[in-house]
Amino acid sequence: MSRGPVRLLVVLAGALALLGVAGPASAHVGGEAAGSDFDARIVSVTPGLPGVTVRILQFGDELELVNESGTDVLVPGYSDEPYLRIGPNGVWRNAHSPATHLNLDRYGRASMPAGVDADAEPAWEQVSTEPEYVWHDHRTHWMSEGVLPPRVAEDPTRKHLVSEWLVPLRHGSTEAEVAGVLTWSPPPSPWAVWPAVAALALAAAAAGLLARSPRLLGALLALGAGAALWHALATPEPSVTVGSHAGALVSALMPALAALGCAVLGVRAALRGRGVMTGLLAVVTGWLLLVQGLPDVDVLWTANVASAGPQAVARIAVAVLATLGIGLVLGGIAAARRFRETDASPARVAKAAA
Repeated sequence: MSRGPVRLLVVLAGALALLGVAGPASAHVGGEAAGSDFDARIVSVTPGLPGVTVRILQFGDELELVNESGTDVLVPGYSDEPYLRIGPNGVWRNAHSPATHLNLDRYGRASMPAGVDADAEPAWEQVSTEPEYVWHDHRTHWMSEGVLPPRVAEDPTRKHLVSEWLVPLRHGSTEAEVAGVLTWSPPPSPWAVWPAVAALALAAAAAGLLARSPRLLGALLALGAGAALWHALATPEPSVTVGSHAGALVSALMPALAALGCAVLGVRAALRGRGVMTGLLAVVTGWLLLVQGLPDVDVLWTANVASAGPQAVARIAVAVLATLGIGLVLGGIAAARRFRETDASPARVAKAAA
């Protein structure tokens, strides 16, 4: 076996090993939705609570509270009953609170077990040993499945304020509230997305089918690697429920680093005129781009994107990953076959002449 295929096998083994460790990739650590037309944000926490931080997650689907103050924070339920107690002894949840069970379903359709009553004596159950918690809260998101808010339905062409919401808190003897807003924004026009998406996929396929040299394919490999790296680096900070933030971010980086390594080898092969190797590495790189881009492809048709960087760039990066990934797989297969036949033809001519 020649050295080229051996090297490619090593690259494939390394890429598979990295993906085995990293697991599925996405722009958001945790595997939730990468895009939404709804978005919630916190406007204020009044009064300010030293040592207590509150963050909105998943476009309003979840609230995160971290309490490093040494004093318990009580989160009331929907009937002002004790629901959560977050403090130095960890997190305790009231099993008799209706909110405990309503929050198990995004639309509050959970059935109430016997004994659940907002007026009942609290039955505290410990759910975490850390002074931090993430929970689903119906006060911060739109509750009607498959139905747009009335204002949005009347004019879906512009941004709307859907609601102003409040989540009360009790920090020791201090009454506080988290105030926020929920908005809806129109998704991008399909005509602004899909023509560019189709053009990119066709360009990669044509680079393998028609280009006289592998250099165009090599340039597209570099473009894909850049998108993969940016996509990973713009991963939002994960919630406190993720055991290791650093580990989660490293896991998100692994597929991008594997794609970057394959792309570097592919560009090097393209510059040396090695069409077969460039094509094979394009197939591997394209597959790695798809692994990262497909879980987040919903950002192409939603208004808001889960990203630590500019939303427009995040949407472009996912479009490059998904469409260029498909194009590189197809173009790489075509290039490997076409350049192999081209490289083999002089040998056949020499053999026939002999």
